[in-house]
Amino acid sequence: MNLKYLIPVLSVLSLTRVYAQKNTLPAVSEMSMQQYLNLVGRENIGYAAQKYDVSIAEAGIESARVFPDPEFSTGVFDNQQKKLKLGQGVSFGLSTTLELGGKRTARIALAKSETELNKAVLLDYLRNLRADAAIAYYNAVEQQYLLRLQQQSYLIVKQIADADSIRYQLGSISQTDARQSKLEANNLLSGIDQYEANWQNARLVMGTFAGKKNPDTLICPAANFENLTRTLNLESLIEQAQHLRADAIAATNSKTVADKGLALVKANRVTDLGINAGLQFNGVSINEIAPTPYHKTVNVGISFPLKFSNRYKGDLKAARFTIQQAGLRYESVLQQIRSEVAQAYFSYLAAQKQVVRYQNGLLSEGKKVLDAKIYSYKRGETSLLEVLIARRIYSDTQQAYYSAQANYARAWVELERAAGIWDI
Repeated sequence: MNLKYLIPVLSVLSLTRVYAQKNTLPAVSEMSMQQYLNLVGRENIGYAAQKYDVSIAEAGIESARVFPDPEFSTGVFDNQQKKLKLGQGVSFGLSTTLELGGKRTARIALAKSETELNKAVLLDYLRNLRADAAIAYYNAVEQQYLLRLQQQSYLIVKQIADADSIRYQLGSISQTDARQSKLEANNLLSGIDQYEANWQNARLVMGTFAGKKNPDTLICPAANFENLTRTLNLESLIEQAQHLRADAIAATNSKTVADKGLALVKANRVTDLGINAGLQFNGVSINEIAPTPYHKTVNVGISFPLKFSNRYKGDLKAARFTIQQAGLRYESVLQQIRSEVAQAYFSYLAAQKQVVRYQNGLLSEGKKVLDAKIYSYKRGETSLLEVLIARRIYSDTQQAYYSAQANYARAWVELERAAGIWDI
């Protein structure tokens, strides 16, 4: 029977057997790749936490807009000249700092550049999250295919074992051959449990990416390994990645942040101007020789610090070193991107060749050999051992093919991650 038509039957048989044994299988929710990645973008907990960095940075812009707070002061005084009978009074004062050198503008510019940097970092987080989730999806597809293959192998050998049991009773084959085919079928049946566990675990990993803490519904991939072939140019991919990848944008924004940081350091070295105003009320004295009438005094003044600290230029040196460091890190990111894209590109081509090799004859030849051996065995023209060897070779070939398809899919995801593109 063709695998295409056998898979649905096998899946039902497998699930029925699990229900009969445990009756604890969670509900199944089938999702396409696009549906799954959309769910990950909405529900992933780590991504939701990462978004707060942008919100915090945006709040920093609002904080940078704040002007220095004015200061209000008040007090009372007493001349403490009881013998001269001089008066008492109260005073009020108001002062503030006038920032010079564009400090506020520099603070706002730095906060905005830091916000853009955090947005780029968030995009880079999403780039890696999306790729990791896609790989988890294809891992689940691979485990599903391997489970179905194991089920198919079991049914093939089970049919042989059932036929051998009848043939033994009819005296056509020996008891040893009948026992051997039955033993082979039982071994394959035992192996199905591990493949089911692997598939279940792969779907649990998918649920983790989707933010499910204690899922009562497991996500089941509805896609396959098709539509992975692309016509690509390595240099175009590298150039595109160096302009569009989120970490390259983040490195560019880091340079901007460093420049804005230097501008703020320079602005902070400019002397600020303090402005103050006061009002003083003096009470009446009752000194008969030199009486003091009630009066009030108004004063206005300015103040400014003596910036002796500007003799030390450590903050300027640190800001300039930061700019140089950001420039080198940007160049390093570009170099790393070139290397990652090239490695992912050649891995993708190698995986593609492996899949094509299986599709161009390996699978079909293995199936023809197995069918021929089974036919000959039923006619008594070959031994059971030859049938089992052919079955194992064909099964191993199919396993290798599914693994090659999974590697091909993972290689494509890694290439898209490296190139900063996404069309899966």
